[in-house]
Amino acid sequence: MLGAGFGGLELSTKLSEELGDAVDITLIDRAEGFVFGFSKLDVMFGRTEPDAVVHRYADLVHPGVTFVPATITAIDPALRRVETDAGTYDGDVMVVALGADLDPAATPGLVEAGTEFYTVAGAFAAREVLADFTGGAVVVAVTSTPFKCPPAPSETALLVHDLLVSRGLRDASTIDLVMPLGRPIPPSPEASEALLAAFAERDIRWHPDTIVTGLDAERRVALIADGSEMPYDLFLGVPRHHVPEAVAASGLCVDGWVPVDPATLETSFPDVYAVGDVTDIGTPKAGVYAERQAAVVADRIVARHRAEQESATYDGVGVCYLEVGHDEVAKVEVTFLPGQPPQGHFQAPSTELMADKAQFARSRIQRWFGRDWSNHG
Repeated sequence: MLGAGFGGLELSTKLSEELGDAVDITLIDRAEGFVFGFSKLDVMFGRTEPDAVVHRYADLVHPGVTFVPATITAIDPALRRVETDAGTYDGDVMVVALGADLDPAATPGLVEAGTEFYTVAGAFAAREVLADFTGGAVVVAVTSTPFKCPPAPSETALLVHDLLVSRGLRDASTIDLVMPLGRPIPPSPEASEALLAAFAERDIRWHPDTIVTGLDAERRVALIADGSEMPYDLFLGVPRHHVPEAVAASGLCVDGWVPVDPATLETSFPDVYAVGDVTDIGTPKAGVYAERQAAVVADRIVARHRAEQESATYDGVGVCYLEVGHDEVAKVEVTFLPGQPPQGHFQAPSTELMADKAQFARSRIQRWFGRDWSNHG
């Protein structure tokens, strides 16, 4: 099992529950622990501490599961062999759930003159940047497509507004949100309308179908793809995404991502599956989709082990919580199926949904790590 994000954790947990010691699962990840995407925002905006949101893989205790802290250096899908800096591993089944790597250096000037907030380290560092910010022009922008967790830039702009208001800096500041999408959340018109209304209410300037290609560090301006420029005092950027190098070199990719059967998550190599952000399956790059895909793969592996029909298929359903500021959260459920337009259901923002979101997180940590947890520490 390559990768211990939503997909890897769900798959290894479910296989352990169903098969216990009858299965030998090797779970490989280079990170120290798992961090929810929304926990990065909690740290950024001072609502909790970094140590409170890192769920360390050393704490994983599931029958049949061995966690290996290692960097994957090569993948041979034909042999189902993985080379790491901790040794070589062979398997009967391989599941690739390594997500998308983030590359701030791919956008000229971002490392030198901006703040990226999508990596764990970047989000934790952004906490200090925001704490020291004394007001001015804030630009929240996406630098390439595709990018994971599509609502996060909108959430960030809204939370920046709340932060500046709380510190008495909002009247002396501007906030611009720059995204390559025509709507904040294209699969959900209702969610997009709610966000656009929130932007208008808070005087957040929305720039659709626009992408930042670089930053001019000396002049403190963001360079826009159409040749225009946008001055800033604080630039919060979503960096370029790509598959990990070992995946790119493995022969699994087509046009930059791993193609899979949309129903079974099988790749073109026998007994090799891929789930989550590393794939081109057509759903948003978000952990909830990886989790649901991993559950399907686990069901199929269990059926195979028991010599039963492998009937589980992926239904394309995902639920996203959307923080809109003022301590309110909206909820969006969207189904993506091949050849069909996305079907969505939107629940309007409320304080009650904040508790629903907290329970979502608590239930995953209880299931995967066997302990209670609060997303605000």
